Amino acid sequence: MDIVQITLFLWYMSAVGSEETSLAKPNCSSRCGSVTQIPYPFGIEAGCYLDDWFQIICDNSTSPPKAFLNVTGLEVLEISVEGTLKVESPITFSNCSNKPVGRQTPNLEGSPFVFSMKNRFTSLSCGEIALMTSLDGSTIAGCLSICDDSSTSYLRTKSCIGMNCCQTTITPYLRSFNTSFGVVLNADRKACKYAFLVEHDWFTSNSTNVSAIGEMDYVPMVLEWHVLDLNYTKFDIYGTNNWRDDKSTDCSSSQCFCSKGHHGNPYLLHGCQDINECDDPNRCGSGICVNYPGGFKCQLPDQRSSRVTLAIIVPSSVLGLLFLLTSIWWAHKVIKKRKDIKRKEKFFRQNGGLVLEQQLSSGELNVEKVKLFNCKELEKATDHFNADRVIGQGGQGTVYKGMLADGRIVAVKKSKIVEGGEVGQFINEIVILSQISHRNVVKLLGCCLETEVPLLVYEFIPNGTLFQYIHHQNEEFPLTWETRLRVSIEVAGALSYLHSAASFPIYHRDVKSSNILLDEKYRAKVADFGTSRSISIDQTHLTTLVRGTFGYLDPEYFQSSQFTEKSDVYSFGVILAELLTGQKPVSFMRSPESRCLATYFLLSMEDNNLFAILDAQVMKDGGKDEIVAVAILAKKCLNLNGRKRPTMKEVAVELEGIQLSVKASDVQQKFAEVEYDQGQITEPWDVSSLSIGSCMDSGTSSSFFESKRDSIYNPIIHTKRRA
Repeated sequence: MDIVQITLFLWYMSAVGSEETSLAKPNCSSRCGSVTQIPYPFGIEAGCYLDDWFQIICDNSTSPPKAFLNVTGLEVLEISVEGTLKVESPITFSNCSNKPVGRQTPNLEGSPFVFSMKNRFTSLSCGEIALMTSLDGSTIAGCLSICDDSSTSYLRTKSCIGMNCCQTTITPYLRSFNTSFGVVLNADRKACKYAFLVEHDWFTSNSTNVSAIGEMDYVPMVLEWHVLDLNYTKFDIYGTNNWRDDKSTDCSSSQCFCSKGHHGNPYLLHGCQDINECDDPNRCGSGICVNYPGGFKCQLPDQRSSRVTLAIIVPSSVLGLLFLLTSIWWAHKVIKKRKDIKRKEKFFRQNGGLVLEQQLSSGELNVEKVKLFNCKELEKATDHFNADRVIGQGGQGTVYKGMLADGRIVAVKKSKIVEGGEVGQFINEIVILSQISHRNVVKLLGCCLETEVPLLVYEFIPNGTLFQYIHHQNEEFPLTWETRLRVSIEVAGALSYLHSAASFPIYHRDVKSSNILLDEKYRAKVADFGTSRSISIDQTHLTTLVRGTFGYLDPEYFQSSQFTEKSDVYSFGVILAELLTGQKPVSFMRSPESRCLATYFLLSMEDNNLFAILDAQVMKDGGKDEIVAVAILAKKCLNLNGRKRPTMKEVAVELEGIQLSVKASDVQQKFAEVEYDQGQITEPWDVSSLSIGSCMDSGTSSSFFESKRDSIYNPIIHTKRRA
């Protein structure tokens, strides 16, 4: 008996083994060293793979053997027939002893592979910016790690939370990138630092010993693969074309999957085999399990009994069945109701509902302005959150375009999975936006807490971001000087309102051109309040983790972690510099000392070289007087000493004064003869000595017009008074 059982067991194991090898083409090797499955379209021998991209080179010179992709040369760790591939990713080192330098990151351009969003771009350094850049030098992603003063070496880091270690997500469909480092503040340029793209799940499981990664040369990374040209005949190993009629396989434009109830390799003819659910002896209890392709059904066994038995059993069974069905119906109704209540309570707590109730009870939230949407309404509005409806992605979530039942077009922000530390950030955005009522701030229409992830509903702003119009100008809507000045006034007015006119002072904390939207009339709308804070009067906000965007970040805030209203002023100064120069806030196309636009702009001002860096459209449309006036105002906003920066209210008043003075100058040119000294007009402009005075409050705006019209906007009067 024992021999029979052993024989059956060995037969079963051999059958299982044959199922595993069936993922490869017949008569083809299916494993190499620790890679136990090499499914078609991958293969080792000639004729066993789709094309050269999918050829696996098995190096038997090592023990155990190692598998490599033929074209890219990447070492393969694992292959899944469901479209993923795990490979070794090289670590980029800088200034590290006994470590290679100049190591190239994988280039997947033209291949059927892309870097999966399951990876995270990670850097271990102290006070350094690690950047992913495209092959043409533009920035793709990056992160900044700050120094932990309690640790003498960042190599002793045990987790990646922003101290000596930082992480960020990558963009979808990425195929190539370069890695570079930038020094911030007083960081040691010669310190060892390194960055890499790594599988997020693997890094999380090793995050308690991050320092050990510094001893490695490679880390695991996930690629996604697909077939560039899904030609069905390529996969038909029997030379026929009938596999597309195989009901066990579902194929899209570039990937195939086994149908429900099947498993195996969908890229082979009849590669997907039916799963026999009836192998489970308890599948149907005392009934009979009947398997069929893609599923199974249970049948009651045949029973024969006498008429007397039936006369007793049938009425009893009917009554018992009726009672049972009634009980089940009531029980199902009660259980379903309880499940729905628990599910809603779970999501309500998970999405910060308790925190929201606390805000409601404290009176901070404007209940009349915030509507609670139900999940079905928003699913219908966004076509079940169709990927084609995505209009933007950010650090806090994804934004979809939708249409409500009443015909209103809205933007629905689907936040990321809310963890314990992020609940406050989501509720914070609701609280902040509920307090704001300004024409140049994106309006919050409501929210939904019934879903797994929180949803926010905003008014839809159709014309994209200011960043797009500055750095990707088009002939259809050129960004004229008049438009730039008007947009800067609108943004300054919105920030001034947030700082001084709202019920509580509100600091935006992430002011940048990509957070300024343009509506159908190209009016500015300030958006993305996920990192904003409502602050009591005469208070600042002390943070444990610096938040913001490279190029816009206030250096004083970065050093002290203390955010004030003047930090928003600094970020607005960078936007003014963008509008004037048309250049990006961070660019590796400029020299190292001028990669930051703020530094580049201030150095040009000090060297009296402003007009050499201005945008061509600004030079074409704008007058020199108002350009210089705005440039000097931007310089004030970018002062490294926050106390010496103007307030946003003063900035808004001064910009409005410049606009009024320009209009008044136009009137003078039309209705009065102005005597111009040709020799004075053609003199070089001394930008460094030109001053328009300090910013003023609203009570002195009229005097601004009179004095500045004489001193700046009339060149002859200005030069005569100096003489």
